[in-house]
Amino acid sequence: MTQKISNSVLITLIIVIGIFIFSAAAMVYLNSTVYAKTVSSTGISTIKVMPDLISVYFNVQTDGKTSSEANDKNSEITNKMKNSLLGLGFEEKEIQTQGFSIYPNYDWQSGTQKIKGYTATHSVVLKIPLDKKEKIGNALDAGIEAGAGISQINYELTDENQNKYKAEAIKKASEDSRIKAAAIAEGAGQKLGKIVSISTDEFNYVPWLAVSDSITKESSPEIAAKITPSEQEISARVTAVFKLN
Repeated sequence: MTQKISNSVLITLIIVIGIFIFSAAAMVYLNSTVYAKTVSSTGISTIKVMPDLISVYFNVQTDGKTSSEANDKNSEITNKMKNSLLGLGFEEKEIQTQGFSIYPNYDWQSGTQKIKGYTATHSVVLKIPLDKKEKIGNALDAGIEAGAGISQINYELTDENQNKYKAEAIKKASEDSRIKAAAIAEGAGQKLGKIVSISTDEFNYVPWLAVSDSITKESSPEIAAKITPSEQEISARVTAVFKLN
């Protein structure tokens, strides 16, 4: 019985050692055939694009003794602004809620925390297509007259154009990585082979700030006149590994 157990253990041990040796040999072979003669390069691209949206960010803030009162005041201003914007020819889909919250305000009296009221905040963004650019001044006035504040105005891209330019920038960065790798290979007296791996390190698109100043009824015509989109830059970075022949 003991002899049978010993033989079984021995056979298992031999199998385990065999698997280990095979795995180690496979790794050595993989490294020698795939990774031993490779070149890595980073491709970078920068393309200029024209923003196709002008985004106005409104902020509605109201206070009340109760959360319902704060909310009602906020809804009144927001609805008034929205109706005015719709009356100017903007569409529902172009008026988007970014965030809404109601929170209590506290006062400390004799070491006791006491709620003294509530504040409601509502962030709304108006996405203005370039073909409606002439309505920016009226849109600013609509928000201000309703009682909203304006936090900033950005130049932006629609989701469709973001995807389009992302693909274009990454493609150009990939081409740049191959050109660099080919130059390195030639300089080292080698020929560039097939690609081993490729990854996108970075795609950079951030909405471009147009206006961040405090906007009033008096300043809105001047600010609206200054809003003229121009080409902006977006970039991509790609890292690729190629075999050397």
